Amino acid sequence: MSKTGYYTHPLCMKHEMGEGHPECPERLSAIHDRLLISGVDLGLTAIEAPEAPLADIELAHDRMYIASLRGLSEQLVDDMAAGGPSYAHLDADTSINSFTWKAALAAAGAAVAATDAVIEGELANAFCAIRPPGHHASRHHASGFCFFNNVAIAAKYALERHGLKRVAVVDFDVHHGNGTEDILSGDDRVLMVSFFQHPFYPHSGTENPAANMVNIPVPAYTKGMEVRELIETHWVPRLEEFKPEMIFISAGFDAHREDDMGQMGLTEQDYAWITYRLRDIAARHAQGRIVSCLEGGYDLSALSRSVEAHVRVLADI
Repeated sequence: MSKTGYYTHPLCMKHEMGEGHPECPERLSAIHDRLLISGVDLGLTAIEAPEAPLADIELAHDRMYIASLRGLSEQLVDDMAAGGPSYAHLDADTSINSFTWKAALAAAGAAVAATDAVIEGELANAFCAIRPPGHHASRHHASGFCFFNNVAIAAKYALERHGLKRVAVVDFDVHHGNGTEDILSGDDRVLMVSFFQHPFYPHSGTENPAANMVNIPVPAYTKGMEVRELIETHWVPRLEEFKPEMIFISAGFDAHREDDMGQMGLTEQDYAWITYRLRDIAARHAQGRIVSCLEGGYDLSALSRSVEAHVRVLADI
């Protein structure tokens, strides 16, 4: 068995939010095709994600929020059977279709199952090719294309179900992971490190973050070498001091220079470098244990190339 797991589920292709929406099923198709063409898939263990139990989702989300999302989904299924609307809008750019609830359960389930497999030694690390993404989903509501916060659920699961004492969350999406910060802020068992374009959606992350948050806002057009220097200066010393027993990655690739969702200047080589640094830290402190979950990345070519670079490093290919 390969030491690197590759978790996904067909239902993650069924969720969509309307024609022309950037968070589209084709994102996963592009990743799958790139890993197949490059041969990287041969170095991975492909695993179909299970659905996450609601009790595990409740580690990060309010029970009433979960119930409301489920109820809305069930109502949408009934409405469609009667010839009603195909989508229910939760905010200006976030909506659900009849498959969203199951897709969100599978996405969270991938993160939880990967956590189990890595902690139990079945895998060294894992990448979850999942959607919907998660890092804008807060404890009480969906936003920014996100419904359940896959990484926050997995981090809390490692702490509460497996008894780990320290976990790190690393977020390199171009947007601030405001939902993850909402859920994990102030929990001294967690260290969260991130960079994000600022000022930019969701216009957060700079107002008196908690002591366990290392937030690095960067201006538009920041390039990869500048980000690498910021990581060495700000992330690495805190991670080395914290000595995480496991690392969770919110792997957004929309800071790529070809991705017009943001205005940053990273390349796939920068994502490979970041992954090397995190793999080194995990080797020293966390028995190599990493679970990475897909977040953003909307230019299909840049996304697929960046995921390939990221996964190559995880799998040591």
